[in-house]
Amino acid sequence: MLTSDFHAMENRQFVDDGGAVHDLIPASVIATVPAAREAAERHGREVDFDFLDDTAVLRLLFHRSQDTSKAGVLGCLFALPLCVFVAGAWPFWDLVASSKPRPFQIGFIVADVLIVCGLLLAMYLLRRRSLLDVSNRNMRCRVRLYRKIVVIARNGGADVPLLYPHYGMYASSRKFFPGAPELPTPSLPEGNAPK
Repeated sequence: MLTSDFHAMENRQFVDDGGAVHDLIPASVIATVPAAREAAERHGREVDFDFLDDTAVLRLLFHRSQDTSKAGVLGCLFALPLCVFVAGAWPFWDLVASSKPRPFQIGFIVADVLIVCGLLLAMYLLRRRSLLDVSNRNMRCRVRLYRKIVVIARNGGADVPLLYPHYGMYASSRKFFPGAPELPTPSLPEGNAPK
């Protein structure tokens, strides 16, 4: 997905959670609403980011898309086994285990609970590094604030599509870490950079 995200970025576009490509709403449109401009400047000072710079916002949305796609792959890898061991336990119990002796039933319940807990723990441990990485957390914090600014602009009358920026809230992105290193972003070829 890195290639498609990068090619979208070359054309002043970004990739949403579903893989669809959308045009970036220029900062000039968002800045037409005084409350949104003031919020962009205020939040920008809080998180050391220029929300009215199209290039910076485009790179921010690029990182958000990359972060979401990595989490999505893990989610898909763990969704099927979780579904089998959580939802599949009911029919197995009803069709097989309920007619077996008590020790088999207890063993089945214990094994199923251990497998589900093990899957959840493995998913957490695999995602933990990314969740605790201060650079990623800063990116998520900035993305959350960008979404808030865009909603202010839309509510203030700016020409912003209803679902823009096409992603949900980051519930765990409240704290900003000043001085954390920025995430590396591929540079755009000369002449393709957003204006």
